[in-house]
Amino acid sequence: MEKSRGYAHRLDLRADVQTVWKALTDPARLCEWCSPDARISARAGGLFRACVDRVTELEACIDVFEPGRRLRLIYLPSASLPAADSALVDDFILESSHPGTILRLLGSGVPGSPEWDVQYLRLRTGWQAALMRLKALVQGANPEKS
Repeated sequence: MEKSRGYAHRLDLRADVQTVWKALTDPARLCEWCSPDARISARAGGLFRACVDRVTELEACIDVFEPGRRLRLIYLPSASLPAADSALVDDFILESSHPGTILRLLGSGVPGSPEWDVQYLRLRTGWQAALMRLKALVQGANPEKS
């Protein structure tokens, strides 16, 4: 079995947990920061669909749904991605922290093989850019929170 790799992003947001949670799970808010055609059925067993890197359409099952705390996505196999023996996972974890929220995104299960190098970079940098848009969105309504 080949080794897999992952990525970790942390955002310190000057917004309360409920505002951040809504941005992650409300379909209209998700489209504002993730991708214009993003879709979510925000519940355990629901589906998430987005084009985070603006190139590859990803579809995932929501296997952990803890409102205000955690959202975990397990990606379904895609014909547009190389074959993989591991499951691709993105885990969003929220933590209340004065004066706002800490959001962690832990990605895992990306195969370590060379044919996944480009996709790995796209996932990691695509999420990084999307999270910066999320930060601007949740803090943008109140300029002094920047």
